[in-house]
Amino acid sequence: MLPALIEKNDKQARILIGIVSIVVFAAVVMLGRVELKVDLGFDVHLFAKINAVINSVVTLLLVAGLVAVKKRKYSLHKKIMLTAMVLSALFLISYIGHHLFAGDTKFGGQGFIRPVYYFILITHIILAAIILPFILFTAYRALTAEWPAHRKLARITWPIWFYVALTGVIVYLMISPYYANA
Repeated sequence: MLPALIEKNDKQARILIGIVSIVVFAAVVMLGRVELKVDLGFDVHLFAKINAVINSVVTLLLVAGLVAVKKRKYSLHKKIMLTAMVLSALFLISYIGHHLFAGDTKFGGQGFIRPVYYFILITHIILAAIILPFILFTAYRALTAEWPAHRKLARITWPIWFYVALTGVIVYLMISPYYANA
């Protein structure tokens, strides 16, 4: 196992993780209601494509991180998971940019695909809204070398994070044909 990288301070960690989680959630909700009509000189749906690429990479990194830890390659696991966290932060910036400049796009699919799309979208949104503090607490437990607590949290965090990243790509693939009509 790897040594602790930060000193344990659960009270401070809870406060910081709570503040970050609330601020990010509030920013996404508030900025999701704002649309800036600015000509950026390029198709603003490029942000959505970037988001899908980032989510694809994060999905692959999560699988690679799981494989690494199962093979007891803890240093590699740490690097992979930290990379996934950094990419997820970049995703958030791009996601906010897309919604600020592109607004909402209506899904145009009909028939059976419509409820499938909305089921995936709704579960994606709900889980995306709650995953951040889980990711941060799981990382905190690893950074303080609290391995039993880290493993316990990771068993909850990993599948939710994986689902959110994977369904982000699926939602993009399903909605992107309707960007031209937006």
